[in-house]
Amino acid sequence: MANQGILTIAYLVAGVLFIRSLGGLSKQETAFGGNTSGMLGMGLAVAVTVIGWISTDEGTIAMPSPTGLGLLAGAIVIGAGIGGALARRVEMTGMPELVAVLHSFVGLAAVLVGISSYLAPPAGDAAHPDEAARIVHLVELWIGVAVGAITFTGSIIAWAKLRGSLSGKPLLLPGRHLLNALAALAILGLCVPFVMAPAAADGGAFGPGMIYLLVMTALASLIGVHLVMAIGGADMPVVVSLLNSYSGWAAASAGFVLSNDLLIVTGALVGASGTILSIIMCRAMNRSIWNVVFGGFGTEGGAPAAPVAGAPQGEVLELSVADVAAKLKAARSVIIVPGYGMAVARAQSAVADIAKKLKKLNVEVRFAIHPVAGRLPGHMNVLLAEAGVPYDTVLEMDEINKDFPRTDVVLVIGANDIVNPGALDDKSSPIYGMPVLEVWKSSLVVVLKRGKGAGYAGIENPLFFHAGTRMLYGDAKKSMDALAGSI
Repeated sequence: MANQGILTIAYLVAGVLFIRSLGGLSKQETAFGGNTSGMLGMGLAVAVTVIGWISTDEGTIAMPSPTGLGLLAGAIVIGAGIGGALARRVEMTGMPELVAVLHSFVGLAAVLVGISSYLAPPAGDAAHPDEAARIVHLVELWIGVAVGAITFTGSIIAWAKLRGSLSGKPLLLPGRHLLNALAALAILGLCVPFVMAPAAADGGAFGPGMIYLLVMTALASLIGVHLVMAIGGADMPVVVSLLNSYSGWAAASAGFVLSNDLLIVTGALVGASGTILSIIMCRAMNRSIWNVVFGGFGTEGGAPAAPVAGAPQGEVLELSVADVAAKLKAARSVIIVPGYGMAVARAQSAVADIAKKLKKLNVEVRFAIHPVAGRLPGHMNVLLAEAGVPYDTVLEMDEINKDFPRTDVVLVIGANDIVNPGALDDKSSPIYGMPVLEVWKSSLVVVLKRGKGAGYAGIENPLFFHAGTRMLYGDAKKSMDALAGSI
């Protein structure tokens, strides 16, 4: 009993650290402290879980078998080693893929916890003399495995799309909504015979209950694949955030299965924060989560799109690097809009160098961040922070949109859809109604693009034909290096 009280207090402290971690991660200035709090909380949670595993009801420590202790220690060391190695090696451009893979691990863990708990229930729940308690436990297990399977396969597909192994084009099967609905109904329906089936101890490891559980796992896995395959590349930032939410709810479900309060609290925190972030990002695109999940929006990333009927067309005018450098040096106010093209070219350091040189010339330089820029929530903020850009010069869309009319030069680096004026005035545009950075209101817009194709959403951009727009084609890193050398 004494040990249980200590465990409860330790779990409470770990929960507070996780809450502080989420609070710290909400701002760039406090992100390091937020990460530190999260690491301390997780370290404490692992430590007290191990202590709880090897303690007895009398409050003493009972050493487990060397085999069990070795397996536990090996899992911790190997897991920490893999995580540390991946975190050190991953480039900032690969961060979205890494996050998607980590989400898949959480989903897979929830599936394995559910299945193993069914085969060998925890000691406190093995008998379940109360029939109602037994049913509740099995329903919790069923939900945990279902959510975990959807998270696992959905995250794998998201990883493959972000990595480029799968096309960003949505897979829109005929009757896809009906297929999803039938699979979901089957998952709900199979829960009834699963609960009524004999326990694994009575019916064998592969008795009726286990068969129902495995069939449901397969159906949920297919739903995860189908849902994300039907989502286009333009919506991948929201998908990553949504999968983060799924992973949280999967962890919370595993917590109910294991009767672990800390896992429930932690999973609920991650699930709720991921849901809130997804809603915020959807509002930034003037769309609902349902439209993102079931809409099938987005086309082949980077492929030229057919011009929208009635869309403004005209001559595309170009500037040389020397001309752009002269315009920047003569400006009083410059705003830089980064996009995924900057991340792909790894041009953030050159961009930061240009900003420093312009500030020495008494030019006001700021950065404008759209909520869905890049392939991950906060992707551009992370890149700029890595390059040493001061936090106070990095502003969100709502903060900086009003300043474009008094801006001399706007540099758009590898961004397309987030600066598309068609979102405001072209009702035929797929992104109509989406709030965008109104860069065209400035005196001059210089757009850096690798080529003349459409953006990641495959939508033509009237900004390129605007009277105040000039293009600078080429690799963003080479262009930014050359521009920095000319200032």
